[in-house]
Amino acid sequence: MERPIGVTILAIGAALLAVINGIIMIRFLGFLPFLGPLDVRVFNLWYAFLYGLLAYVWAWLTGMLWNVDPQAWLFLAVIVVFNLCIDFVVLITGGTWYDINVSVILNGLLLVYIMLPGVRSAFGTD
Repeated sequence: MERPIGVTILAIGAALLAVINGIIMIRFLGFLPFLGPLDVRVFNLWYAFLYGLLAYVWAWLTGMLWNVDPQAWLFLAVIVVFNLCIDFVVLITGGTWYDINVSVILNGLLLVYIMLPGVRSAFGTD
């Protein structure tokens, strides 16, 4: 199946989110400091595991999108909303906006973009 440009943009966005979640995982393992008002290292194994799992899921979803798998559209919608929920939990449990801003903005853009009619028709979900 030929890949439309909208699906290619989604695949690139999913790959970016895989990298971002991998970086956040490394930050929660304490290898990279959280940059912001305080330059501190935070170790939280639960968040590191969660973001590592999300990085793996985003990488897997990138492959599904690249191959224009029909189930990828719904799976992408579910994972975007789940990732936004996780970012919200991090925000209300002591994280700062600076820690998750790129993830929230990119997830929000992907959520809006996957609802466009042209992208939905590429996956046959009209």
